[in-house]
Amino acid sequence: MKELSDIALIGLGVMGESLALNMESKGFRVSVYNYIPEVTDRFMAGRGKDKHFHAAYSYPDLVASLKAPRKVFLMVTAGKAVDEVIAQVAPLLSKGDILIDGGNSHFPDTQRRTAQLEAQGLLYVGCGVSGGEEGALKGPSMMPGGSAAAWPAVQPIFQAIAAKVGDGVPCCDWVGPDGAGHFVKMVHNGIEYGDIQLICECYQVMRDALGMSNEEMQKTFAEWNKGELSSYLIEITRDILGKKDEQGQYVLDTILDTAGQKGTGKWTVLNALDEGVSLTLIAEAVFARNLSACKEERVKASPLLAGPNPRENATAMDWCRTPKASP
Repeated sequence: MKELSDIALIGLGVMGESLALNMESKGFRVSVYNYIPEVTDRFMAGRGKDKHFHAAYSYPDLVASLKAPRKVFLMVTAGKAVDEVIAQVAPLLSKGDILIDGGNSHFPDTQRRTAQLEAQGLLYVGCGVSGGEEGALKGPSMMPGGSAAAWPAVQPIFQAIAAKVGDGVPCCDWVGPDGAGHFVKMVHNGIEYGDIQLICECYQVMRDALGMSNEEMQKTFAEWNKGELSSYLIEITRDILGKKDEQGQYVLDTILDTAGQKGTGKWTVLNALDEGVSLTLIAEAVFARNLSACKEERVKASPLLAGPNPRENATAMDWCRTPKASP
């Protein structure tokens, strides 16, 4: 008899593939599916070769390959795609089976889906997943919420694949009902918007006001990363400041100065407005991204609007040039 899988994963993009590999590396058998069959073939012939994966090429095959209660983890684009997959998979499941959305869904959508699927006798989990591709592969932070009855079934898998803090405690625990998991992930991303904006403004002051070179800025960020500012974002800023291309040119100086966004920062700000909570830093970070996207307008306006010389007051800011010890 064919061995049944512990969990299924739909969507073999960068995050989905990494999560599947993470699960398999922790001893779980994983059924995988992608709506483009060639993607599944490539995964099974590449990173998934000779490992405990079952390649499914239809939803009935995927569901039939699972142990009860069936656990189906969706890593598809937030929005309409999640509803489309649920509409096709849910009718194939039985009472007590579990659907999990690991994408960046808006928490009201997760609330709606939880109520809808619980009414059908199914369980639903909206789970924020943080850490990017490397985190998904080696240990993400996970924020599950939704149908509380699902937690005992998914906890062993989620806490096994999650990152661990120094004493071995997993960076994953049950957050709360309905859309709580995706709400926490939304706020997490909003805070990250603010962190990134602060780093960008530090970079602008260093470069434009102080005239610091990429090398000088890299050394400053490297020093900051040794102290209380140590973080993933400071670390990758340090690294990109020193990265050069094959011609010896700094890569950062060739990157287009526009930023995209997936909506979580905006959702955080809108929710804060609804709740009457002051969230000025994150709001300004969202507006800064919007402004950066107006590249054509900025190029047209730049020769028409003269601003102050950013280096006029550089002498007064020379203390920023090198890191200072705390008083």
